[in-house]
Amino acid sequence: MTRVVRGADGRQWTLRSQLEWRSPATADDFEHDVSVGNAAAIVLLALVLTLGVVLIVWTPDDVVVPLWVVLLVLMLILFFPTRWALRRPWTVVAETGDNGENEPVERWVGVVRGVFTVRQQIKRVEKSIAVDSVPGIEGPLQPVA
Repeated sequence: MTRVVRGADGRQWTLRSQLEWRSPATADDFEHDVSVGNAAAIVLLALVLTLGVVLIVWTPDDVVVPLWVVLLVLMLILFFPTRWALRRPWTVVAETGDNGENEPVERWVGVVRGVFTVRQQIKRVEKSIAVDSVPGIEGPLQPVA
């Protein structure tokens, strides 16, 4: 998502946001950034699927499962993947100017978590630029040297 905003001082700012598939590494996460891989998750998923298939196959024929139970189980299964997808981090960047080498003169960068939150923050930053000529310092964006 990219927007162009004109500041109160006449400068033209470019606001853009990009979905991040992995959480950005920070200094707080330095000791925990080593991943052993996806093998454990794959084994657990296979185990859950196998147990689910065994439960369905061994169910006697005279058992009738109500539709609401099936829908409840389906909602429980889909809750966490949906939550994961909607809560991905987004990198928000506000840039202005050109130093002659196609690099921005002023750049502000921040991370916002959630697709709905990123839209709200973009609107706040857009309003702040239009009124104050800079992104608000109280928001998620911070100036980058």
